[in-house]
Amino acid sequence: MKNRKLLAGPYLFWSVSFIIIPLLMIFYYGLTDKEGTFTWSNIAMMASPENLKALGLALLLSLISTLICLVLAYPLAMILSEKNMNQTSLIVLIFILPMWMNFLLRTLAWQTLLEKNGVINSILAFFHLPQQSIINTPGAIVLGMVYNFLPFMVLPIYNVLAKIDKDVIYAARDLGANEFQTFTQIIFPLSIPGIISGITMVFVPALTTFVISDLLGGSKILLIGNVIEQEFKQGSNWHTGSGLSLVLMIFIIASMAVIAKYDKNGEGTAF
Repeated sequence: MKNRKLLAGPYLFWSVSFIIIPLLMIFYYGLTDKEGTFTWSNIAMMASPENLKALGLALLLSLISTLICLVLAYPLAMILSEKNMNQTSLIVLIFILPMWMNFLLRTLAWQTLLEKNGVINSILAFFHLPQQSIINTPGAIVLGMVYNFLPFMVLPIYNVLAKIDKDVIYAARDLGANEFQTFTQIIFPLSIPGIISGITMVFVPALTTFVISDLLGGSKILLIGNVIEQEFKQGSNWHTGSGLSLVLMIFIIASMAVIAKYDKNGEGTAF
């Protein structure tokens, strides 16, 4: 028992140093002013028209990117779950290989592809096709979100689908269920924990991102993540930035509550 407590020591040190203390600092700055007096004004700053617009746009783009990721990820996860182990391992490795590259470099690569004189427009010009103005638009931001966060949707869904007992599916077909009935009444309900986990793992980082909107939005499209970044870096106003961050924590806590309700056994998160 003592050895187990000693082994937990590094984890406790990490948790306290990099989770609990930063959270306490955010709460302190978010609930105080520059004189250290308790105030709700920092949180109330979210109600300003500029911040509400940034939050609304962030919510919209996050929902769109999450929906696109779900539509793309579910069929891919089903295909992977039907392959044998060797084929699946290779396909998953190829699929997540870009994730081993730096997040900033991946986004910069898409900037090179989408910019006015980028790769895509160069190819269109070569074939004498009309060039597209994609960069610095909400569509470019959504594209960057989908590319960066798609694996986080695929892996939880695949993990749940791979655990479904094939005998249950065979039994449904033996009882006369067709492919559509088997999917809607057996496969899809059993995959809901993975879907919920995938939605959460895509929606939350997409909602709080600022790098993607900076690079692919050209700093012209402000999401709530950009507003918070500017408060910390440009305005050096840690109190307002922390207050806005506390508001975003509501979405994180809500997502954790949803996972706790629909994925009680952690089936969709253990991959």
